[in-house]
Amino acid sequence: MSVFFYALPSLIIVLVLFAAAGAVRRSLELRSAWDSGLTAEARCLRSYTTVSGGGNDTSVTTTLHHVYEFTTRDGRAIRFKESNGRPTVVEGDVVTVHYTAEHPDKATAHTPSRARVAAGTLVMLAFFGVIIAFCIGFMITYHEMSASEDALFGGI
Repeated sequence: MSVFFYALPSLIIVLVLFAAAGAVRRSLELRSAWDSGLTAEARCLRSYTTVSGGGNDTSVTTTLHHVYEFTTRDGRAIRFKESNGRPTVVEGDVVTVHYTAEHPDKATAHTPSRARVAAGTLVMLAFFGVIIAFCIGFMITYHEMSASEDALFGGI
């Protein structure tokens, strides 16, 4: 039974670390795209929303997605999907996208805002750090309580 009190928090820590790595990776991808200096005109092929939540006592979250297509300087046609884009962009609109020559599929139609992305990433990392600290604290507390229980009732 005590494995449960170590395995579950450890699994949560691993999942949170993967989420943190994803947040940092996306932040670096955006920064690279903006810093590359490569831009292109892209057409919005599709705009749609996804809805999550809305069950018992949960709020509904709506995310706006866009699918863009553009041609790189070397003539390759690239199509990519991006979440949380501008709500004013609709199908058929032409927007400027930023991309890198090495990974044009990781392009972005977001306007450059390094400070906003950095602040958002730091807030997410702080939140993830709180979750990890709670899990570690939980495991330490359980370990100390079970050790003192063993010492107290070990002789019985």
